[in-house]
Amino acid sequence: MGPSAECLHPFEGLDLGWLLAMQAGERGDHPFIVFEPFDRPAVVFSYRQFHAQALRLAHGLLARGIGPGDRVIVHLDNCPEFLLSWCACGLIGAIAVTTNTRSSAEELGYFANHSEAVAAITQPRLAALIRAACPALRWIAVTDHDSGEPCAAATKPEQAEQFSRLLVDTVAALPAVGPLTSLAIQYTSGTTSRPKAVLWTHANALWAARTSASHEGLRPYDIHHCVLPLFHTNALSYSWLACLWAGATLILQPRFSSSRFWDIASRHRCTWSSITAFCYRALLNVEMPKTHFFRNWGIAFSDPVVIEKFGIRPLSWWGMTETLTHGLIGFPHMPVPLGAIGRPAPEYNIRILGPDGRQVQRGETGALHIGGVRGISLFKEYFRNTEATAAAFDAEGFMNTGDQVTLLADGSIRFADRVKDMLKIGGENVASLEIERVINGIDGIEEAAVIACPHPMLDEIPVAFVRVGGSLAGADEAVVASRVIASCRSLLADFKVPREVHVLEDFPRVSVGKIAKPRLRELRLQKVGDRAISDPGRG
Repeated sequence: MGPSAECLHPFEGLDLGWLLAMQAGERGDHPFIVFEPFDRPAVVFSYRQFHAQALRLAHGLLARGIGPGDRVIVHLDNCPEFLLSWCACGLIGAIAVTTNTRSSAEELGYFANHSEAVAAITQPRLAALIRAACPALRWIAVTDHDSGEPCAAATKPEQAEQFSRLLVDTVAALPAVGPLTSLAIQYTSGTTSRPKAVLWTHANALWAARTSASHEGLRPYDIHHCVLPLFHTNALSYSWLACLWAGATLILQPRFSSSRFWDIASRHRCTWSSITAFCYRALLNVEMPKTHFFRNWGIAFSDPVVIEKFGIRPLSWWGMTETLTHGLIGFPHMPVPLGAIGRPAPEYNIRILGPDGRQVQRGETGALHIGGVRGISLFKEYFRNTEATAAAFDAEGFMNTGDQVTLLADGSIRFADRVKDMLKIGGENVASLEIERVINGIDGIEEAAVIACPHPMLDEIPVAFVRVGGSLAGADEAVVASRVIASCRSLLADFKVPREVHVLEDFPRVSVGKIAKPRLRELRLQKVGDRAISDPGRG
């Protein structure tokens, strides 16, 4: 399980600022961040330049009243300002609250209120949403571009809100920061109707950086192509923090684009990337260059498509926001069985427990538990949720991940199912309860249930079933569907909006009255053969 709380840990006396300063000295003018906006010139930061800008921004935050422990929302698409803001908060002991830029106003308001954020850093196209959703913020800083694209005149930030005003030249001392100082919050879907705030420490970030770089075999000459959103652990930890630890170069795109992927990867001679199944399935539809320089792609499981169609060895892995990095990992230079995730990472203790609480045997399936040290190799806590934090760990410090996995005959592990009522939509984890909460709040909806249904590109899509009454009693199914979809669009991120809505007179249930969701999946297949009410325009 790694060191106990009483033992010295690998990052004793260190913090994020130490790593930034150390690499600025060691790597100096070596390219660290190469930002490739669409149809605009690249923006390059060396290790030394990035550290200097992060220090300027840290002093600017202090000058604007941000201090140790204060929460600052970072609501940005991929861009250098995201990484600079995250680091600047860490340099002064503040906490960066990174939020999904596809979030609705209602979701943003919840994040701001729950985290008790005092300020926000965002971009022009998102500024009005932040102002409306988070009225209690002291101030908002707005970049002068939208992830590399010039902002429209109507969204250009006022002088008082310009991000550039936060950059201050000073040599004043920064607040003291230690390895167990809180660093960042990410909101992640869980078994409740509201996302939980996963709190990382500085030691967590250093652990993520070192472990990710080690698992991937990254070296200073590597060039890592990042196309996934930085507000998720995958890009933040597996890509950026890994590069920072290794002294490598990160090629950062605003977002994934199948039409631009190979051009950027080839021009920069990229050796590494972390991508989702959605990404590489989309790349099957575009012309691939005759040669490429990729050594590995990090993916969720060993998929033969990656080897057969792209000639790239996949490094399969599993992790979650709470584990900081990969808890299960394949071998970057050796094959693992097709369909497998990998094996237990040497930095963690892994248990696969059956219903009787005992370790499963080869060929059996059970619940995946991961053991580590909170605040170092596992997240510190769910911020402002002591009950959820306590429930997450057993008496020995093992966390039940909610995933069902199968222990294969050779000792490797394959994903089986998810115990939690979760959906995996284009790489985004979504709790069905998040969507059900919104639907159940609609006048005329008496009961709702959301299930995951397979999709060839997105893995899964949300499909809603409802029982109606009152103002919707007797309404046509299309009318009900339209109202449900409209309400979800106004209160949820777009990827959470149901693609189909079906009306039932009553739900199939198990003996205790709980809705039988497996039966709903069967009903959906029957309805699709007849007719399905789909959200037009969403594809």
